[in-house]
Amino acid sequence: MGLLFASMAESQQINVTGQITDRTNGDKIPGVSISVKGTTLGTVSDIDGSYSIMANTGDVLVFSFIGYEILEATVPSSGRVDIVLESTIFNMEEVVVIGYGTMKKSDLTGAVSSVSSGDLTSAPVSSIGEALQGRASGLQVVNTGKPGDNVTMKIRGLGTINDSNPLVVIDGVPTDLGLNALNPNDIETVDVLKDASATAIYGARGANGVVMITTKRGTKGESQISFSSNFSVQEAIGMPTLLNATQYAQLNNDMLQNAGMTTNPDWTDPTALGKGTDWMGELIDLAPMQNYSLSYSGGSDNSTYYVSGSVFDQEGLVRNTKFRRYTFQFNKDAQVKEWIKFSNQLTVSHDIKSQGDYDIMATMRALPTQSLYFDDGSWSGPEGPVEWVGGIRNPIGTTEKNTQETKGYNVLGNISAEISLFKGLKFKTLGGIDFKSWYGSSFSPAYAWKPIAVETSFKHQSANKSLTYLWDNYFTYDQSFGNHTVNAMGGISAQTNQFDFMSGSVNTFLRDENNQLDNGLKIQSLNGNASEWSLLSYIGRINYTFANKYLVTATVRRDGSSRFGENNKWGLFPSFSGAWRISEESWFPDFYLLNDLKARVGYGVTGNQNIGNYEFAAIYDMGTYMFNGNPVSTLVANRMPNPGIMWEEVEQMNVGVDLTMFNQRLMLSLDGYVKNTNNMLVPMAVPISTGYSDHDVPNINAGQMSNKGVELSLTTHILRGAFDWTTSVNTTLNKNEIVDLNSDSPMYQNSIENSNISIQSVNHPMNSFYGFVVDGIFQNPQEVSNSAVQIVGGTAPGDIRFKDLNNDGIINDQDRTYIGNPNPSIIYSMNNRLAWKGFDLEIFLHGHAGNDIYNANRMTLEGMKVSENQSTAVLNRWTPGHTNTSMPRAIYDDPNKNTRASNRYIEDGSYLRLKNVSLGYSIPKELLNRFDIGEARIYLSAQNLATITGYSGIDPEVGINGIDYGAYPLTRTYSIGLNLNF
Repeated sequence: MGLLFASMAESQQINVTGQITDRTNGDKIPGVSISVKGTTLGTVSDIDGSYSIMANTGDVLVFSFIGYEILEATVPSSGRVDIVLESTIFNMEEVVVIGYGTMKKSDLTGAVSSVSSGDLTSAPVSSIGEALQGRASGLQVVNTGKPGDNVTMKIRGLGTINDSNPLVVIDGVPTDLGLNALNPNDIETVDVLKDASATAIYGARGANGVVMITTKRGTKGESQISFSSNFSVQEAIGMPTLLNATQYAQLNNDMLQNAGMTTNPDWTDPTALGKGTDWMGELIDLAPMQNYSLSYSGGSDNSTYYVSGSVFDQEGLVRNTKFRRYTFQFNKDAQVKEWIKFSNQLTVSHDIKSQGDYDIMATMRALPTQSLYFDDGSWSGPEGPVEWVGGIRNPIGTTEKNTQETKGYNVLGNISAEISLFKGLKFKTLGGIDFKSWYGSSFSPAYAWKPIAVETSFKHQSANKSLTYLWDNYFTYDQSFGNHTVNAMGGISAQTNQFDFMSGSVNTFLRDENNQLDNGLKIQSLNGNASEWSLLSYIGRINYTFANKYLVTATVRRDGSSRFGENNKWGLFPSFSGAWRISEESWFPDFYLLNDLKARVGYGVTGNQNIGNYEFAAIYDMGTYMFNGNPVSTLVANRMPNPGIMWEEVEQMNVGVDLTMFNQRLMLSLDGYVKNTNNMLVPMAVPISTGYSDHDVPNINAGQMSNKGVELSLTTHILRGAFDWTTSVNTTLNKNEIVDLNSDSPMYQNSIENSNISIQSVNHPMNSFYGFVVDGIFQNPQEVSNSAVQIVGGTAPGDIRFKDLNNDGIINDQDRTYIGNPNPSIIYSMNNRLAWKGFDLEIFLHGHAGNDIYNANRMTLEGMKVSENQSTAVLNRWTPGHTNTSMPRAIYDDPNKNTRASNRYIEDGSYLRLKNVSLGYSIPKELLNRFDIGEARIYLSAQNLATITGYSGIDPEVGINGIDYGAYPLTRTYSIGLNLNF
């Protein structure tokens, strides 16, 4: 009987097969142990993650591998069991790109943040710059929202009053290529190098941090075709509420009456005008956006490849704004011999940016009492006295008639050879090219519109070309000797750039339809120029590890730049950092709470060579004078030379700690830094007696800037199993201060409405707001006479009272003071990812706090001084019957200068935004196998769903200078997408 049952059991055995992959990256996992639970039967997965084992239907297979959760699966009758293993630890063996090489995250001694391809493509956005927002601590990203515009990136605060943009390196090539030229689906990782020990390898270009972008490469195995597409609808949100025709007519009557002027007799009864024209509604509408990407990748033991192409098309919310991009990517690696490997990366893109001659602010100011068209169907315009009907030309007509277009062509690539000389020693030579060409054109026809006719048509065209060559040659040595591990790199890098442009403008065409430059009757302008720069560098780095516990990194770079003055052609940029892996000590306890612990410290000096190509040279202007009745050409001295100009220098100290906890389900990185900029370029004071200009002056290395901050990055797997929940938090705290400007005189900037809004001044943050301080509203003539003189003869009840800060009885420029700080003290984000039975949900939050915004829109839209439309906030304006308000009276020409720059327009810029919500579903493989599809995921996504803020403007996410004036509308986007792998 026993033999019978044994025979029956054996007859039910089947050959169970399957493949094991990593959930995070989809890689096949070799070496996984597979056993039949309760027996001694077992096997191991091969190099492709495949396995085969004999088992009975209903048996339980156990899958185990170091660093992954143990998983059990019941054998089905089909005999096929594919397994996706989840890592139980944060992958400290993950490789990050650090410049001229890579390093395991566990071996890092500097401050580096990494963003994976999954994070970059989790939301359907136009560029990877936008996708980076909130994804890395220490990185501030500001997006204007306008189609085709690049984001602004800052790392660890503003390091200079000049160019503080980080260096971007794409596949080893330093470039100024805009990130909107790249297809996010082609990007494998983005590594943000933040402290000097990480950025010193780029020497004179590392002061503002480095963003390392690595594109995807093929992997060994079966070829794979990937297709992704999404379609989106964009809508404008947070738009200002403006006066309708009835409300504006009443306001205009009040303005003129208070100024003693004659009102418009047609507006005696404002209610008869109704709502009038909604100019913003005519300018802004729903807009579609779509993206399609196709890639093909694969390879063998000796060769891998990745090829992709994409089309991105975005209609703008604003009439006639549009951005279209085409990209092509080709990356290949070939191990042609055991000792030599060839590689190439190639990125090609073409983009078209189109727009009419739109003006957000002019559109908001256009009068609702004016119709869009005249009765004959032509574009309308103001007719009548300017104090009644204003002077703004029809903003919709100009947007439709005037055209602007820019076409860009970009080629970025490199080819390299890596030669293995002997054990541990390799030599790599890399040649790179960065070619950019862009063409701009604009056309404005002649038209007899009100209030002022455009009598001649106008055509402008420009052609620009930038060509950069790179040649890197360096050795790497990587070897272990017992407890000692040495990784060293040394070599030379040369890079040169040539830039030239031409532009021309003509006007007056016989026929506006034939608006080529050749057809213009008058040449209005003809310009052209060329420039070049070059950089020669010697680089070296050594990483030393003892017993996997003590790590030291030393880096040095010597840069010789054509941009530096004759007296300072070369700069030396060293750095040193060390780390102690405390958890590797024999005495470190092995317990649940704290698993891994590493302390880091680093110091280094980096530079900023973005100082212009010829700042060291004098500038002379062409001039003419009459001699004996004949014109004679001459050179006129303008800018004084400065042969001593050199790079701006950043000295940085970093202290950090990395740890994992709770059986490696929580990972935390904490960094504190002090970042001091020395030799910052500031304008030189040039006496007019020198013969040179005292306005166009040279820059000298005499300023100082300070940034101090703390960064925290936290990732934790809250739940694992059938329901998976991962949360990541990034937080950055930074304090910025100007230490020295080489002058007691501050630098005033950003003039709006004839008022300087910003100031650069010692012991204050960069771009601080500067102006008058409001002290209430005058309620009666006695208050006016008892207060400091605001404007002689121009002040009356209902006007703003400004504080007399120096108590001299007169309000003048000496009563201006610091009224706000545009730099956020904290930037934060939180991302939640949840997964359950094929469904996945991402909820991403992002925000700022501790910064002020200068709402310059209100200077115009609450000015109540000229015949322009206003926001509905002015309905609360002061009148003799309504005095309990902070809104001043309406009076034509504003004799008290109520709209002068003041804290009236300063608002708290803090916000918390629900940046992205995505819900996806991965179709079961059992269903996909019927159609020979490997993976399929559909998703719904929404961006900018909600914002919590006290800011009254359209969007609290304004530019780096903190000024909000006529910005592009905030966009909410709804998307549906599909991802397929074959």
